[in-house]
This record gives sequence, C-alpha cells and structure tokens, in this order.
Amino acid sequence: MRILAATLLLISSQTLASEIQFQYKSPSFSGIGYSAHVLTIDNLEASRRQKIADDKKAQAAAEAAAAKNTNLAKFLNNLESRVYATLSQKIAEQLFSDNGNTSGSFDIASNNVQWSSDGSQITLRITDVGGSVTEVVVPYGSLAW
Repeated sequence: MRILAATLLLISSQTLASEIQFQYKSPSFSGIGYSAHVLTIDNLEASRRQKIADDKKAQAAAEAAAAKNTNLAKFLNNLESRVYATLSQKIAEQLFSDNGNTSGSFDIASNNVQWSSDGSQITLRITDVGGSVTEVVVPYGSLAW
C-alpha cells in the first residue's frame, strides 16, 4: 500500500485548467478575417465564371472549325479557288492580248470590277457594295515580256 501511495504521489502533478470559450471558426460568423474570406469567395466565383465563358468560346471555335473541315466545305473552298484562278487568268489574257478587248467589266460577290487598257497601262477599278472605289494602275509598257 505504501508503494501505491508513493507511486501516486510521484505520478501526480499540478493540473492547470482554463475556462472553455466557444468561438465560431467561420469568418462569416466571427468577423475575424471576414474581408479576406469575402475576397476569396469572390475570386473563386469570378474564376468559375471566366472558365465557363472560356469553355463556351472554345466550344464555339471547335464547332466552327469542324464545320469548315467537312468534305463539302473543302470541296466548295477548292471550287471557289479554282473559279477565281480561272477568272483572273481570263482577265489577264484579255488585258495583255493584242487582239483582245481594251475594256470590260463584271460583277463578283456584289462588287463591280472594270478594266481598261490604253496600250501602256492597265487600269482596274473595283467598286464595292458600299460605293467605295479602289483603283489600281499597272504600267505594262515598260515591262519586258
């Protein structure tokens, strides 16, 4: 018994305690760090809204790219390129031919193209839908053919 009493005396120590106080952990309730808390939430919301907008733009761009990548779109693009190339070749032949027309005009995509040649220069006059005029003068008399 004496051994038990001696052991209890050696093991026991002074106990310190303080009053238990309740505190909220959330800054929304306690007010401590509230501004940082609000800024963090606002930043998260703004980041999410931006990501949604970026995802919508990326989806629209992917759909537009897929629409341009269809076989029909490729065919139409190729056909249009060939038509324009042939048209420009025919116009060039008329412009530089000795027995061809010295002037002419045509409409393409609602734009009017007029050309004339006076023997030393070629004048191209392009009028767009809005009425603005672009004029290109090419002096070909000095070119070595």
